[in-house]
Amino acid sequence: MAQAAHSAGFEVRNGERRLALDPASMPPDAGLVFIGRVASPWLRREDCPKNIAQARERGAPAEIHVDPAFRDGLDGLAVCSHLVLLTWLDRAPRDLIVQKPRHAEAPRGTFALRSPVRPNPVGLHVCAILSVDVEAGIVAVDAIDVLDATPVIDIKPYFASTDAVAAATRPQDA
Repeated sequence: MAQAAHSAGFEVRNGERRLALDPASMPPDAGLVFIGRVASPWLRREDCPKNIAQARERGAPAEIHVDPAFRDGLDGLAVCSHLVLLTWLDRAPRDLIVQKPRHAEAPRGTFALRSPVRPNPVGLHVCAILSVDVEAGIVAVDAIDVLDATPVIDIKPYFASTDAVAAATRPQDA
């Protein structure tokens, strides 16, 4: 039942494979809590950019709304230019283990893709910080590639000196 609900609207393409059991129906391993939500301009999956580069091209800023209990954690973030945002992609199916992206020649394992469809739908986003209001719990960012009201797991400062890998490579069709 959970599999059908999570997978609604997601067609299975040639070469794709689903897991035998939807991870959404399994008992949790971690005591994760959401610390807030993203206020995004994207209301429908069809309109949401596929990645942060596409989101930046559209020029639509967004906000991270942090719940009151966690707002003190924003203290000091404003001195950073960028942040790493971890989100829970709550509307993505979790049961597809091999995927065939529209642009790719062949299917690939989920862990070789940046797709939101994965056993644990954790989103990773590097955003430029526009402003931080600790008291209101609002962090304005340049762009985001998630749907409105997406839960936030964590916010971390981005440090180019330790986070960037100049020698990193990727396939041409990724």
